[in-house]
Amino acid sequence: MKLYNTLTRTKDEFVPHEEGKVKMYTCGPTVYHFAHIGNLRTYIMEDVLEKFLRFYGYDVTRAMNITDVGHLSSDADTGEDKMLKGAKREHKTVLEIAKYYTDAFFADCEKLNIKYPDVVAPATSCIPEYIEMITKLLNDGYAYQAGGNVYFDTSKLKNYYVFGNVDEKDLAVGVRDSVEEDSNKKNKADFVLWFTKSKFDDQELKWDSPWGNGYPGWHIECSNISIKYLGEYLDIHCGGIDNAFPHHTNEIAQSEAYLGHPWCTNWFHVLHLNDETGKMSKSKGDFLTVSLLEQKGYDPIAYRYFCLQSHYRKPLVFSYENLDNAVAAYDKLVKRIANIPDEGEVDTDLVNAQKQIFIDLVGNDLNTALGITKVFDVLKLDTNGATKRFIIGEFDKVLSLNLLNPNKKPVNHGNVTPEQVEEIEKLIAERTEARKAKNWAEADRIRDELNARGVILKDTAAGIEWTVK
Repeated sequence: MKLYNTLTRTKDEFVPHEEGKVKMYTCGPTVYHFAHIGNLRTYIMEDVLEKFLRFYGYDVTRAMNITDVGHLSSDADTGEDKMLKGAKREHKTVLEIAKYYTDAFFADCEKLNIKYPDVVAPATSCIPEYIEMITKLLNDGYAYQAGGNVYFDTSKLKNYYVFGNVDEKDLAVGVRDSVEEDSNKKNKADFVLWFTKSKFDDQELKWDSPWGNGYPGWHIECSNISIKYLGEYLDIHCGGIDNAFPHHTNEIAQSEAYLGHPWCTNWFHVLHLNDETGKMSKSKGDFLTVSLLEQKGYDPIAYRYFCLQSHYRKPLVFSYENLDNAVAAYDKLVKRIANIPDEGEVDTDLVNAQKQIFIDLVGNDLNTALGITKVFDVLKLDTNGATKRFIIGEFDKVLSLNLLNPNKKPVNHGNVTPEQVEEIEKLIAERTEARKAKNWAEADRIRDELNARGVILKDTAAGIEWTVK
């Protein structure tokens, strides 16, 4: 398997730190507004990557943060906190805004078949860890206090600009607002680790620290959450290309200064989704959301298909004409699959051979377009319907396009949290395996456990669906 590594600027063979296991981190949303479909392109491609790594045979643990404090309106640590901005806009508290838009984000993910990460941690849940890291950076001479804030001193590093040849236009996106330069910095590239009451006195969320009552900078969050849940060595870090600088650059600086050794070996960046006017951005005011696409009659999975037709390292231009073309291609594909008769015995040798071809194609820098092409190729195979359907089902473990069940819609699970959804579906999968193995006692035990939780199972032609009483 090979992936383009933004850090080395080459397509490298992917080799995790620990054989057979992958520690994967993805930058989560700043939950001050709905995610637009440009944001969600990145999460779709990260989802495909995680599922492909699992398909390849790796034991994957993926963590993601939820930024509910500290992300200012300029990624260069200036301007107003985005969460406070959202709270003022809607006349709510920051925590109310965070809860509402976190739930909205994961609802969009469910509609797009994006898997819930193994670990999801709000930034506000790790304040002690930030304080511990910042204290060590200060003690080791990598940080300094000025004007009431704590800054990371980039002059202490031999090479701060690690993503040296990332396109300048992409780098410039990181500093979106025209703001007054921070005169407290020793060096222009220095960044804030901790803000105190000396700035942003209207900040709603603050904590006691050795440097005064305040709150963490945005960049410190991801480093700590990753190290806390995934350990000192990270195999792959994902995000949009506009995160490469300054956010990911700053993560590397502070993480390696803190740990004293290299931290993350592979960096996976997804390029922008553009419209006719350029990169999609919330700062423009009107922006496209999954809900808006649904209102216009589009299935969110058709948007996922639209994204998978393009390579993640190429800018993708959105227009309704382009989306309509994707819808037509997707509809044609699922209709052809629906017409495959489910008959005959599955040819396991052919299945394994086709899976290897799929792995070779998609495993060459996550080439999802060739993965979709391979699905069309399966339709032409000289074999029975059962084998074709089985192969397509295997491929769809990675693509997640509902190819065998295009009319599948997300089930409304009421007030069940995403973590509980993950746990319930794991139990349902275990029950299914127990039934396949004719271990009826275990299957009944799991059914009874689910029933005690108020989970009602319903067998359908498409599989098991569940609701909560």
